Amino acid sequence: MADFSGPELTSTRSPRVKAARQLAKRALRARARSFLAEGPQAVTEALARDGVVTELFLTAAARSQHGGLAARASRQGAPVHVVSGEVMAELAQTVTPQGLLAVCRFVDVPLPVLAGAAPRLVVILANVRDPGNAGTVLRTADAAGADGVVFSDASVDPYNSKCVRASAGSIFHLDLVLGGPVADTVGQLREAGLRVLAADGSTGRPLDQVEPRGVLAGPTAWLFGNEAWGLPGDLLALAAETVAVPIYGQAESLNLAAAAAVCLYASARAQRSNAGGGCHAAPATR
Repeated sequence: MADFSGPELTSTRSPRVKAARQLAKRALRARARSFLAEGPQAVTEALARDGVVTELFLTAAARSQHGGLAARASRQGAPVHVVSGEVMAELAQTVTPQGLLAVCRFVDVPLPVLAGAAPRLVVILANVRDPGNAGTVLRTADAAGADGVVFSDASVDPYNSKCVRASAGSIFHLDLVLGGPVADTVGQLREAGLRVLAADGSTGRPLDQVEPRGVLAGPTAWLFGNEAWGLPGDLLALAAETVAVPIYGQAESLNLAAAAAVCLYASARAQRSNAGGGCHAAPATR
């Protein structure tokens, strides 16, 4: 059993607890370049990247159940603190805390790093404001084998606790890029050899007409817009082509996460068919 740091923390006024709790605010996250990852799934994926976890808080019950994660954090040099239920409730961003929470370093990279890595599939989020949607798109992009996700300067903070939870650990798997005007992002990715496609339900060519043309088999960046109003004309104009997910039933539209899943998996199928690549079956959804 690893030697965890000190006695159980029972005061919400502890300096360590207060410092971690401040990371619930975007400005303080940006200042510290740190964020919170809550629950065993997120903590497991964070610990898979050595040096990302800088501190771990867990309850006595979680220590019994997830002692291996605590020991792993300790081996990586991260202080591990056993805390009371009251302290965990103060730190956690969920109604029913899972008793395990890590302080993590930011994991984003500059856009030139992503563009210079010969990516095959990239997501650009423009003016996406809902953290749950954004986190689900991160998770979907990861599952579809994307190389990175770019959050434009008008989009939600991907380190928002709801976004981190919705990503189910995928935030630690992809190249994550923050900020910057969409036009600059599109320009750099285009220079890197990616074809930029904009998803727009009202003006786009139906996806089932685009797929047979082989357009999706090459390196592609998908541009997705705001949940309510989509992509404005100036951003649509940046794309090589505008694509719509066809609606065969009576639904008015698909939400952002669902539309992104359809588009990204269409690209993943085309690229893997072209390259002869394989895949693995997904487990039951959590």
